[in-house]
Amino acid sequence: MQTCPAPEGVPGEEMKTAEDEEDALLLGAAMRLIRKLRRMRPSEVATAMGIPVRTYEHLEAGRGRVTYGRMRLFAEATDCDVVALGAAIQLKDPLIALHCADTKSFHVWLVALGELHEKLGPDLSLIETRTMIGAATKTCRELEEHVSKRDLFAERWLDERAEKLASRSRTALPPRLPRTSR
Repeated sequence: MQTCPAPEGVPGEEMKTAEDEEDALLLGAAMRLIRKLRRMRPSEVATAMGIPVRTYEHLEAGRGRVTYGRMRLFAEATDCDVVALGAAIQLKDPLIALHCADTKSFHVWLVALGELHEKLGPDLSLIETRTMIGAATKTCRELEEHVSKRDLFAERWLDERAEKLASRSRTALPPRLPRTSR
């Protein structure tokens, strides 16, 4: 196993591989995006996580060690989806953590799978991978359609009411009074 030297100023923090470094950079980018979404300062997040500000800054810069515990603390501090933070690393896309921060989409899927496990127990292993892929793909298509229809509904609603909205805005203002000079 290859090791890299510890980042300066972070005692005991040692990167093990190039993949570990990439994971840390991805997590750091996701953390920065979510912190900014929440309009929090690094010091606020660090305090909420119970770690020194410098340690948090190293994490966000991608120079800290990625652990589930740190991701959980960050998720609690920023009220985001801890599972999506892990997904950002797995999918190599920090934006996915940002886009799931409020909806907690990945956590919802994980809970649903946990409930399926509670119902099926060991029979969960009888579901073929292709069946799981088909079910997930079908669900994703339905969610895409839901978002598309929602957007179309809003557009249609605005189009149908555009004339009313325009006429109201013209008549809603009181007549202008002439200016008088003093």
